[in-house]
Amino acid sequence: MEIRVVEVGGLSKAQLKHKLQHCSIRMNEYGHKLFDDEKFIVSEPKRSLETVELSVENLGFLNGATTLQLFQAADAHGLQLCPVDLGPFLRIQHLDQPEIYTSSSDKGNQAPSGSLTIASQPLSADDYFPKGFYLRRINDELWLRGYTADNLHVWNPDDRFIFCRTGSIQ
Repeated sequence: MEIRVVEVGGLSKAQLKHKLQHCSIRMNEYGHKLFDDEKFIVSEPKRSLETVELSVENLGFLNGATTLQLFQAADAHGLQLCPVDLGPFLRIQHLDQPEIYTSSSDKGNQAPSGSLTIASQPLSADDYFPKGFYLRRINDELWLRGYTADNLHVWNPDDRFIFCRTGSIQ
């Protein structure tokens, strides 16, 4: 489990995008789609959020769990969902993410090795619209990527998530 304090907000959407580009952060198509959607709003006041990084197994699921199961277990542990705009700010502030490579080049519809998924409320119920962001380092390049997953998707025990500590969101 890793705890971080992340500064979120205080920039316009255009300023945040410029900052991502300035830090050489790459985005996939889903990341752009989520970021550019009108429902994606960057919080106006700057604030500090305490985040907790943990695995699906840390939440008690030795054989994996659905997103709903994860979110319910996190809530029972005093954790809550992050605002969607945490993803870009965490990516900018977490530039030292290690690159984790496994010999399995294709995990299918699973989270990539070494990725950090931001636990957030989806902006749309549409299964084909990105559900949120995840952070990854690939070939020494930093990425802010969007992902899709339906309600039946089972996350692996070693998949890592970022939640906020209850009370740290104002």
